[in-house]
Amino acid sequence: MTFEIQQRLETSAGKALGRTGVIHTPHGDIQTPAFIPVGTKATVKAVLPDSVKALGAQAVLANAYHLYLQPGSDVLDEAGGLAAFMNWGGPTYTDSGGFQVMSLGSGFKKVLSQEFSGKTVADDAVAGKRERLANVDDDGVWFRSHLNGTKHRFTPEISMRIQHELGADIIFAFDELTTLLNSRAYQEESLERTRLWAQRCLRAHKQLTEEREGKAYQQLFGVIQGAQYEDLRRKAARDLGAMEIDGQCFDGFGIGGALEKENLGTIVGWVCEELPENRARHLLGISEPDDFFRAIESGADTFDCVNPSRVARNAAIYSPDGRFNITRAQFKRDFSPVVEGCECYTCTHYSKAYLHHTFKAKEMISSTLATIHNEYFTVKLVDDIRKAINEGYYEAFKAETLGRFYSQN
Repeated sequence: MTFEIQQRLETSAGKALGRTGVIHTPHGDIQTPAFIPVGTKATVKAVLPDSVKALGAQAVLANAYHLYLQPGSDVLDEAGGLAAFMNWGGPTYTDSGGFQVMSLGSGFKKVLSQEFSGKTVADDAVAGKRERLANVDDDGVWFRSHLNGTKHRFTPEISMRIQHELGADIIFAFDELTTLLNSRAYQEESLERTRLWAQRCLRAHKQLTEEREGKAYQQLFGVIQGAQYEDLRRKAARDLGAMEIDGQCFDGFGIGGALEKENLGTIVGWVCEELPENRARHLLGISEPDDFFRAIESGADTFDCVNPSRVARNAAIYSPDGRFNITRAQFKRDFSPVVEGCECYTCTHYSKAYLHHTFKAKEMISSTLATIHNEYFTVKLVDDIRKAINEGYYEAFKAETLGRFYSQN
């Protein structure tokens, strides 16, 4: 068994879909719900693996597309896998490269602003003046490297081979990520393509597992698409939840796809109502406090997002009272901790004035210290949600946390 449920979420309205649990992997257990920091290229940008462990992260997620291009999945395989290569002692995830299908293809963002709500564009449209660097067909995807323009091919079988060579504990089936601007007809076409790719991923995963006998077993998660359509989301969850190829099932599931922020909880709920409850569910690409609460109540177990480290490099700091920019003039002579009461390395050793100075001086340590804090804040928030569920004070914790964080809005 790779996943065990420990405690179910109970609210004043009765039982919800949320739960706490444990994912078992060869490199250790992951207590859920959990936030998984993103180390795209086998590194959480600007931060040592020891620091990532010290801030409380249980696992990290890397990107198969980027590591395939540089340095090559064969290099990581020869090094003993992702964890050994980056000197990370814990569990690892790799995504399949499916997100790059959309980002290289259309250039549209995963979460769209309200101005796009309810609108569609031509299914072959691209954002702004972007050049289309990826083209999808029923067999796979042709794409051009963003590094040097060379042409490459991803298929379900190639994605599985790459991820087996990368050696992560949890890997994802290759899928097509559409945008909210695609037509209903294209969403249906894409969903069927992803379903057929999922079957091919299961078959390839089993074959590679047998070929690489002696390697630790890698859990394969199927990815649920369907955009904002309830019937498509539920169909995808039923299809992949029941899918079995030559005795091989999915070990867990990723909930992917473009979505409108305000409908996040609803969409996750549709999916989790259909999925087998004894397998873990990973929601790809979220990190805001209100999103965590919505998603956990609706049944998601783990999460990843680049945002905590990305905004940190732009001087944005998370605090219980919202996000603020440390380069504001008011912090030049503020010698209090970066965030009062925070127990991360940054806040127990440095002041707002110092972090303000290092950003203004463009010192590299600024990104390191800000990233340590933001990742700590995000990891700890989800850890605290887990504790609140286990100890029965979830609703009070939610009200206090969101009331403080969004009070300025």
